[in-house]
Amino acid sequence: MTATLAPPTRVGKAAVGALGVLAVATGALESVVTPTLPLLQRELDMSPAEGALLSIVLLVTGALVTPVAGKLGDRYGGKRVLIRLMAVVSAGGLVSALAPNLPVLLLGQVLQGAMVGALPLAFILVRAHLPEGASKVAIGLVSGLFVGGGMAGTLSAGPVAEGLSRHWMFALPTIAVIGATTLVHGLMPHDPPGRPDATGIDWPGLVLLSGTLVTLMLVLALAPDIGARPLVLGALIVVLAAFATGWIAVERRAAAPMVDLRMLARPAMWQSCVLTFMICVGTSVAVYLVPQLFAVPSHAYGFGAGATEIGLYLLPGAVAASLAGPISGLGVRRLGSRAVVGAGSVIMAAALTALAAAHSEVWHLVIGKMLIALANGLCVTAMVTSTATSVDRSDTGIATGLVLVTRVIGFAVGAQLGGALLTAGTPSGSDVPAESAFVTGFVVAGAVTALSLLVARTMSEGDKK
Repeated sequence: MTATLAPPTRVGKAAVGALGVLAVATGALESVVTPTLPLLQRELDMSPAEGALLSIVLLVTGALVTPVAGKLGDRYGGKRVLIRLMAVVSAGGLVSALAPNLPVLLLGQVLQGAMVGALPLAFILVRAHLPEGASKVAIGLVSGLFVGGGMAGTLSAGPVAEGLSRHWMFALPTIAVIGATTLVHGLMPHDPPGRPDATGIDWPGLVLLSGTLVTLMLVLALAPDIGARPLVLGALIVVLAAFATGWIAVERRAAAPMVDLRMLARPAMWQSCVLTFMICVGTSVAVYLVPQLFAVPSHAYGFGAGATEIGLYLLPGAVAASLAGPISGLGVRRLGSRAVVGAGSVIMAAALTALAAAHSEVWHLVIGKMLIALANGLCVTAMVTSTATSVDRSDTGIATGLVLVTRVIGFAVGAQLGGALLTAGTPSGSDVPAESAFVTGFVVAGAVTALSLLVARTMSEGDKK
């Protein structure tokens, strides 16, 4: 009898709680660079281009590592891969904390980016050790705590960096990651490998998938500067097409492919990826625009808020995002993923449309951002849960990893779209975008979110077709 037929060891709340603590710690470590980028640029004498590179290098690594970590977790066991991955992340956090200059900090961020792969590994453990109903709630809990940790890191990074130093804003969450990893190692039992390892790793598929994801993230990062670097961007697009074409050709012929393309063709899989992309584009536009609108001078049409005030204004959204995961898990268990995604899409589209029409008071933006954060958490968690429970248990890691990579790409596209709209809407000789640029951004984001409802209506409920 193979290991996949052995009955799983059931775990209690303490083991799931350890995964939740790890999700909070990794979410916090992931998010500390963005709110402190101006401070890092001053202290490390970075140019704007170097600052942009620092802001995306973690996303690039995360997009690369996540599907690989998920596939290895499916094959060799989620806990085994998770502990090793967290060792890399901890090393990256320590390198970032001790970094005396930009090259060393970039190295630390490259290593830290592996943390994004922790989520599919956590989902593997949850499915292996909990019954289906409880696993849906647990997936929602872990997802929500990761988002909540990210918001906590966003809010605390600035005060820690200014009150202590930039070194401590990396060191504190890294210490938390090390402690949480120790808890997971002690409380969570090992899960058996998903399938016999007779064929080895699909190295050609791994290399081509990695090249595809890295090139795609570079294209998204350079897209706003297309006017200044059209040849570079054009060359990258050609390289991207070559990588993607080669990857598809290799995976179709591989005996044990890195990603089974037949799995991608299942309705539950492609629908989750499409919906995740559309929802995250809408969310990311708002995530980019709302703080910018808070910061617009009060003598124009904004509020002249500083970094600390903006953090406080975004706090209700952080709370909503933290609660959305568990709520979504319960909703999927009782109502189904399609109902939860549909409700979340309606809430987000309505909130974005309302922000386009009314944004003259602080509470307009606070409530709007809170509803968007809640809706995003409901939708993404429901889609991850639907994906995790619609594929074979041995494919949980790679399937959820691909959905999470789609989430990263959606956020990158949305942020670039928001930045491009504000740049295009800034009059010559002015530093303040026209108010119409914000209105256009909210309308476009709302339209993308509303279109997602067409896909949500056809969403399957976890059938393994």
